[in-house]
Amino acid sequence: PASAPMAEASSSIRLTPVTAGRCTSLTSAPLSANLMKEQMQKNERKYENVYLWCKYLLITCSLIAAGCAQQTSTPPSIRLQDSDLYIERGREFHKTELMEVAEDVLGEMYFTIEKADANAGLIQTRPLPGAQFFEFWRSDNVGADNTIAANIHTIRRTVTINISRQGEQLQLVCEVQAQRLSLPQRHVSSGAKIYGIFSQSSPILQRLILNPEQKKHMAWVGLGRDSRLEAKILKQIESRILRRTSQKLLKTESQT
Repeated sequence: PASAPMAEASSSIRLTPVTAGRCTSLTSAPLSANLMKEQMQKNERKYENVYLWCKYLLITCSLIAAGCAQQTSTPPSIRLQDSDLYIERGREFHKTELMEVAEDVLGEMYFTIEKADANAGLIQTRPLPGAQFFEFWRSDNVGADNTIAANIHTIRRTVTINISRQGEQLQLVCEVQAQRLSLPQRHVSSGAKIYGIFSQSSPILQRLILNPEQKKHMAWVGLGRDSRLEAKILKQIESRILRRTSQKLLKTESQT
């Protein structure tokens, strides 16, 4: 009978740690679940931040690449064929700019613009007399034969430029018409009056006043197209286009 209480006491003593361990495990289970949940939420936020950073980085790289591609754009494609010039549209050059370039080139060659219609793409100059031998700064006489003819006869040239769209290209047609002054000779009775063949002159004074009957029959005779001057004008327009496009590209690069 005395051992029975001791057994009960020992059994109660042995049961106490087991019961305590079970209670501890039961209370720590909800805590570990909460910790795992918080950790998972932190990881999700972390991955979400990484995703946003990668997204912003890709967008930035795309914008930089697009800007670099625009800066490294090539000059417009130009092709010369006979008296025509073809230039691709949408490559840093447009019809109005082509009109400006053509007018600048003709102005540098001392042609006076008589008509310029941007809508119709038409440029027409006034007749320009051929350069004389002492006008070394002019370049409208192309070739030795044209230079000699301009110093012997009265030659003048008129330039007409037409700009139109041909599919995806701009077409510039240059036409130069040359004319020579035809002045009828006046019949003289003797060689002593040779001074009066073309003008009202005297033996001691040469005048540039025409006789009335000569002025009546005076006319400009067409000599046809001056293909060499046409080629020279087109070549200068091409050089000016490439120069202007290069300047625009350099300006864009400096700004960025």
